[in-house]
Amino acid sequence: MILVTGASGNVGGELVGQLLAQGRPVRALVRKRTSPPRPGVDVVEGDLNRAETLDQALTGVDGVFLLGGFNDMPAVLRRARAAGVSHVVLLSSRSVVGGRPDNAVTGMHMASEAAVRASGFGWTILRPSGFMSNTFEWLGQLSQGDVVRSAFASVPIATIDPYDIAAVAAAVLTSEPHFGLSHSLSGPAALLPAERAEILGGVLGRRLHFEGQLDAEARAEMSLTIPAKYVDAFFRFFADGEFDDTPVVPAVEEITGRPPRTFEEWAVSHAKAFT
Repeated sequence: MILVTGASGNVGGELVGQLLAQGRPVRALVRKRTSPPRPGVDVVEGDLNRAETLDQALTGVDGVFLLGGFNDMPAVLRRARAAGVSHVVLLSSRSVVGGRPDNAVTGMHMASEAAVRASGFGWTILRPSGFMSNTFEWLGQLSQGDVVRSAFASVPIATIDPYDIAAVAAAVLTSEPHFGLSHSLSGPAALLPAERAEILGGVLGRRLHFEGQLDAEARAEMSLTIPAKYVDAFFRFFADGEFDDTPVVPAVEEITGRPPRTFEEWAVSHAKAFT
């Protein structure tokens, strides 16, 4: 049995679907049931911020796909070990490589990785680049017209389709050759926001116009929904140049046997969300 945390998210949702397609038993951890489960999925309520709520979810589980950044990761991992879990695959970030622990995003992932390494059982760490699904941030603007305004206009990112992160996770879960390894993951090309907008527009049959935001405007907008320490972290990454998310790496193809999906493929798969 594989337990997928974050099962309603971009990566977790893809992973549940891929594990089901492979005929592997899947349990989804949710804070609260809000909709009928997918056929074949065992849904269990629990909260990663409250380790004491996880015992039912962990019972009979061999491998866990684990999101990082929760209040007491060591306690979560102790519960997993006591339940007999043999392998944890942690979703981290490649910002940890050469990153600074005083950056809130980097430090959060560093702490989660350290907890997994100290857990005493098999672990694998996945460090992806930025997600293609972050493009969903444009949904509100595109529902109003054809202009996209976004932060960090001059910063290319080798964005990755969450489908590919899930494919790697499915391949490495409970696979002993991957125990003790950290895999950096990326998409096939580093793209500017304007390039993503152009590709998305082509898929949607719309002529989209991209405008970069001034830093002050972007910071004010982000601060409406994101805690200040994380806004500061993103500006350190992409305005101050603390993190380079442009390198394209081969791990997705090496592990899954196929190249990572392009941004155009992601856009085609999710076009209905923008219409």
